[in-house]
Amino acid sequence: MANAVEEAGPARSLTMADGTPLKVALARATRRSKIRAFLLVAPLLFFILITFIFPIVDMLLRSVDNPEVNDAIPATVVELEKWDGESYPPDSVLSVFLEEIGDRSEEQRRNTGRMGARLNYEDGGFRSLINKSQRAAPKILESPMQFALIGLDEAWEDKDTWSALDGLAEQPDFADILPKTAALLQKWETGNSPFAEKTPGAEVYTEIFQEIAAAAQDGRIGALTAVIGRAHADVADLVQRTADSAGDIAEHPLKYALIGVDKEWGEVETWKTIQLVSSPVTFSYYLNAVDRTYDADGNIVMQPEWKQIYVQLFLKTIYVSIGVTIACLILAYPISYLLATLPPSKGNLLLILVLLPFWTSLLVRTTSWIVLLQTQGVINDTLVFLGIIADDNRIEMIYNMTGTIIAMTHILLPFMVLPMYSVMKTISPSYMRAARSLGANPLVAFVRVYMPQTIPGIGAGSILVFILAIGYYITPALVGGQDGQLISNFIAYHMQKSLNWGLAAALGTILLAGVLAMYWLYDRLVGIDNMKLG
Repeated sequence: MANAVEEAGPARSLTMADGTPLKVALARATRRSKIRAFLLVAPLLFFILITFIFPIVDMLLRSVDNPEVNDAIPATVVELEKWDGESYPPDSVLSVFLEEIGDRSEEQRRNTGRMGARLNYEDGGFRSLINKSQRAAPKILESPMQFALIGLDEAWEDKDTWSALDGLAEQPDFADILPKTAALLQKWETGNSPFAEKTPGAEVYTEIFQEIAAAAQDGRIGALTAVIGRAHADVADLVQRTADSAGDIAEHPLKYALIGVDKEWGEVETWKTIQLVSSPVTFSYYLNAVDRTYDADGNIVMQPEWKQIYVQLFLKTIYVSIGVTIACLILAYPISYLLATLPPSKGNLLLILVLLPFWTSLLVRTTSWIVLLQTQGVINDTLVFLGIIADDNRIEMIYNMTGTIIAMTHILLPFMVLPMYSVMKTISPSYMRAARSLGANPLVAFVRVYMPQTIPGIGAGSILVFILAIGYYITPALVGGQDGQLISNFIAYHMQKSLNWGLAAALGTILLAGVLAMYWLYDRLVGIDNMKLG
C-alpha cells in the first residue's frame, strides 16, 4: 500500500488549469513582474545614465585622454620612440615629421592644429611654431637648402646680402668660383630695385651652397672671401661661416632647415616635449591641476611660481564653502526652530518667506545683490545717510570675496532651513518639558536634550549646502570679481574660452573626488543612516 502511494505521489504534482506545472507558472509570473518593474523605472534609469553617469565617465576619460599628437604625426611618434632623447633627432625623424605636417589634406590640417593647441598647453608658443612649420614643410621637402642656410644665419634671408652678391656676379674672380650662382643671380631682377623679390629663388640657395662647399674642399674659399671682402666684409664673413659648417649642413640639412623656420627647433627640449606628450594617455592634466608638470626628462616638478594658481583656488573654494555652510547654519537654526514651534498660521507664513527665493530667478537674486552691495548701492547709501560711514569711505562689498559669501549665503540658506525644519518638526515638545520637570534650566534642556535630536537635520543641511557651494558658478562669476572667483569659474573658463577640456576635466574630477571624500567623512562622523531630509 505504501509503495503504491509513493509511486503515485510524483504523478500528482500541482499543475495549473492548462496543465502547466505550478513551479513553472510562478517563475513566469515573477519574471513578468520584474520586466514590468524594469520598464517602469527604465525612463528614469536612462535619464540618469544620459545626464549624469555618461558625463562623469566622459569627464574621467577626457582628463587622461591625449590623442592629439598621435593623431597628427603617428609615424613621427613611432620614430621618436627609437630616439635616445639626448642627441638631436636624426634627419630620418625630421623627414617623417615634415611629410606628415606638410600634408595639405583637410583632416591632416585639422589634426595638426589640434596638436599645436595641445603642445601649447605644455609650452606657450608651440601653436605658432607648429603653424609656421606646417606652412613651410612642403617647401623644405622640395628645397631644404634655402631654409638650411637661413637656419645657419638669418643674414641669408636679408635682401642686402643678396644685393651685395648680385653686384659681384659679373666679376671674373667671383664667377670663376661660383659660376652657376653668378649666372642665376644675373637672371634675378637686380637686388637694388625696390620691386625685386626679397631673395632669389630656392635653386640659387642650392647652387650657392654646393659651390661654397666645393670651394671649401678644394681650397678656393679664401680667394672667394677675399673677392667678396673687398666690397662687403660682413658678407665675406657669412660665406666663410657657411663654408666652415658646410659638412654639417650637408649631413643634416633638415635640422638646419627647421631651425631656419624657427630657432626653437634647434633645441633638443622641443623634441623631448613632443615625445613626452605623444603618449595617448597622460596624467599631465592632473599635474597641472595641482600646479605641477613634467620637465623635459619626464620628472615631476613644480610649475613656475606665476602659474601656481589651482591649489590656492581649491583651498579658497573649500574655505568659502565651509564659511558659507557655517553662516547658513547660524542663520538657519533659529529660523528652523521658529518654523517648528510657532503656531501653524504664523509658521506657514514664515515658511512661505523662506521658500520665496525658490520662486525667484537665481539671476535676479544675484543681480539684486549687486544693486544692494555696490559702493553707490542701497546699503552704502543707507549707512552714509545714517552717518555711520563717511561718503568718501564707502565699504567695498561687491566684486570681491565679501560679495561672493553674502550672495551665496542668501541663495543657499533655504537648503539649510528645510532639512533642519523637517527634523525639528518631528521632535516632541514633551522632551523639553520632561527635562524642565527634572530640574534643568531652559538653556541646559535645549543644549542637552533638544540639540542632539537635531543633528541629523544639521548634517543633512550642512552637506547639502557644502556640496552646492563647492561647485557654485553663477554667483561668484557675477559678484565675485577677480578676487571672488572659485575653482568652478576656472573650469568654465577652460571649457568655454581656452578650450583646454583635458585640464577642465581634471579639475572637475578632483572636485568630484573632494566631494566624495567629504561625503565619506560625513558618513564616518555622523552616518548616512542618520541623515534626514524630512
